[in-house]
Amino acid sequence: MIQLGVNSVLFKAFSFADAAKAIALAGYDGVEISAIKGMCEHLDFDNYDKNALQAVMDENNLKWLSTEVAAFERDRLEKAFEVCADIGIPIINIGPGGKADEPGSLEESLEMLKDRTTLAESYGVNLCVKAHVGNAIYNTPTTQKAMAAISSANFGIDMDPSHIWRAGENPADALKGVISRVKHIHIRDCKGQGPTPGEPNLQACGRGDIDLNAYFKVMVDNKYAGPVCLEVIGPDQDLQQASVIAAESYGYMNAILKSLGAR
Repeated sequence: MIQLGVNSVLFKAFSFADAAKAIALAGYDGVEISAIKGMCEHLDFDNYDKNALQAVMDENNLKWLSTEVAAFERDRLEKAFEVCADIGIPIINIGPGGKADEPGSLEESLEMLKDRTTLAESYGVNLCVKAHVGNAIYNTPTTQKAMAAISSANFGIDMDPSHIWRAGENPADALKGVISRVKHIHIRDCKGQGPTPGEPNLQACGRGDIDLNAYFKVMVDNKYAGPVCLEVIGPDQDLQQASVIAAESYGYMNAILKSLGAR
């Protein structure tokens, strides 16, 4: 079954305990804990309490789905792999770096990803990368080059429809081309085609222009059973605003999955 979760960056103004409680009350299965340095470190690799974090998860009946580190520096990622293996977080999400269509940039990004994947293998965790607007991997063809270059079972694609949408592609059609290697999905809606995904409230699923029903149908048709985590970025939200975004998105996604017989 597809697991629905929330990246805790949506609740970056609050403690992880407050974030987890709100996420659970909205109906989600689990959490993608944010470890984005300089933005939201609900998971601090240098100062974490495994038992305290697990107690929060147990209290709210939530599962560890993933973490977003974003950065790809080797030392930081090795620490992330070590900590996630200790806690039991199976997937670490990063960006590809580099610059779109700049000569040599994609090749450099792929070499970096190969190296970091080998490191992830040694800790028994999974590394996922997503196409990101402006980066070396930014659309379906560049994503497919990463898939061809890295065969490891510990490497996967984190497919975010909002970035693909802003790259000028149809997200549902694009998903068909990469679904065989997708291990994680970041989800949000997008009003217009950028350059940004818009204000946080407009990133709530169902408020934008992306055909998320078609996107989920591709997942279900291909028997995808991994995490789908709401990732909303932008200015700090108060607890009420963040909770509404999370709950509205859950209701929308859950209704689509029920209509597809997948929940």
